[in-house]
Amino acid sequence: MKPWWSRMLAAFAWMVLAGAPGIALAQVQARVDRNPIDLGDTVVLSIQSTGAAAAPDLGPLMQDFELLDQSSGRSLEMVNGVSSSRVIHQITLQPRRDGNLVIPALQVGTQRTAPIALTVRPAPPTATRAGNADVFLETEVDDASPFVQQSVGVVLRLFYGVPLVSGELDLDAPDGAILQKVGDDVQGSQQINGRRYNLIERRYLLVPERSGSLTLPAPRFNGRGAGGWFDDLVGSGRRELRVAGTPRTLTVQPQPAGAPQPWLPLRDLRLRYVGAPTAARVGEAATLVVEGVAQGATQAQLPEMPAPSVPGAQVFAEPIQYDETFSGGTPQVKWTQRYAVVPDRPGRLTVAGLGIPWWDVATGTAKMARLPDLPLQVGAGVPASAAAAAPAGPASARTVTPAGPDEGVGSIGIWPWLAVAFAVLWLITLLWALQRRRAPVPASGHAAAGQVAGSTRHALPDLRRALDTGSLDEVGEVLRGMATPPAADLDELVLRLQAPAQRDAVEQLRRARWAGGDGGAARQALRAAFAEGPRWVEVAESPRAPLPPLYPSPERR
Repeated sequence: MKPWWSRMLAAFAWMVLAGAPGIALAQVQARVDRNPIDLGDTVVLSIQSTGAAAAPDLGPLMQDFELLDQSSGRSLEMVNGVSSSRVIHQITLQPRRDGNLVIPALQVGTQRTAPIALTVRPAPPTATRAGNADVFLETEVDDASPFVQQSVGVVLRLFYGVPLVSGELDLDAPDGAILQKVGDDVQGSQQINGRRYNLIERRYLLVPERSGSLTLPAPRFNGRGAGGWFDDLVGSGRRELRVAGTPRTLTVQPQPAGAPQPWLPLRDLRLRYVGAPTAARVGEAATLVVEGVAQGATQAQLPEMPAPSVPGAQVFAEPIQYDETFSGGTPQVKWTQRYAVVPDRPGRLTVAGLGIPWWDVATGTAKMARLPDLPLQVGAGVPASAAAAAPAGPASARTVTPAGPDEGVGSIGIWPWLAVAFAVLWLITLLWALQRRRAPVPASGHAAAGQVAGSTRHALPDLRRALDTGSLDEVGEVLRGMATPPAADLDELVLRLQAPAQRDAVEQLRRARWAGGDGGAARQALRAAFAEGPRWVEVAESPRAPLPPLYPSPERR
């Protein structure tokens, strides 16, 4: 039986791991770099593991695939203070037969990957290959009859059966279209007619700008290859390699009459809720997360995403996160959009489902991708007056930090003395700041009035308007302008505020602007804390000097 201290240590470690926000649960994902492929081609299987470092069990792959190469790497990411470790295993596979194969689920530690369906086409005849027996080029487009402004995936393949010393691969842009290289080159191998060829794939994005016939120029390769023993005997051991591929002709269709606007030609478009709340409270932000996947488009072609309409609530959208990839030779973009929904009243609210019109290039019809309406039950929240209220008393008593959850009610130690010391230091700093900012008395009342009129002043309606429609920077400007005189920065504003709830709300605003904090939560905290206006620290007037001045004032002369 284990000693009591061992059991307590194990329980404490489990509680720390379960409650730590920066530790991610183990997750594994598997994907292939292209699908479908031809028999004899290779495919790279990538297995990404988050929070687990175990190697995958590759035994189930041996039935339908040959394992040609393996590699692994590790990376550590830090996002909003949360760290995550990723391990990526890459396995180069070559199918043993054609047909509809399945990459089975693989065991990675305590997790399993999802199976992947892979289509393996019969090997094309050798007569379709361009170039000579040592080096040749091949161009593939994912749609030979695209629409105007449709994204077309172009894959350029270089096959070489001899070692290359150097080389340059080129593909010129056609007239009337935009051609852009996407991503890095992918290397592999393929067996053609009993001979093993090395393979380099380069992916492009082609966007036609006008309808009609479009000719994609022939690709070119200029390089040097390592020669055989005869080349070594009579020359330098290197030979020039120059090869050109075959041009491709595309028929570009015009934009159909009555097509939905903005014009968005795609192969597929899917929307789904990743995070969908069912309950909320008045004045508190509920996070709604929407994910979309558009096949046959890039980030630049997507329209501006509308915010959902929620009567009885305010909706704040965060910046969209995009992820562009190539899937089966076709461009694909995935985006994630977060919304903060802040209800204004209790009861049952309905979040209207988003809808995006698009054109299906495969069927030639207009379609609409739409999310279902989301019901939201809203309960009563904490009244703003109670959140903004603060007990009356001296400033030093209000700045004492309350006891933490681990401190007992009757615990007495160093913390009360530290609280008193921080309160005294805060008062000294406040008096020093007010002394430095105190301006000399003007010579006349007109000069004083002119000085106040030249400063930017704001009132409570300006703050409410900025919290509803303005940016976080504008909210900070309005808060500083509500002080008399206006505060130079947020640090001075915090020193001049009396209510602890208002100082804490300003700190949340500071973190949201510069430290990646929650902007929706900061707005709500400011609404609650400043519902009845700011409460300023009262500064006592300086006592009258016991002795008369050495020189009389100008008014007495």
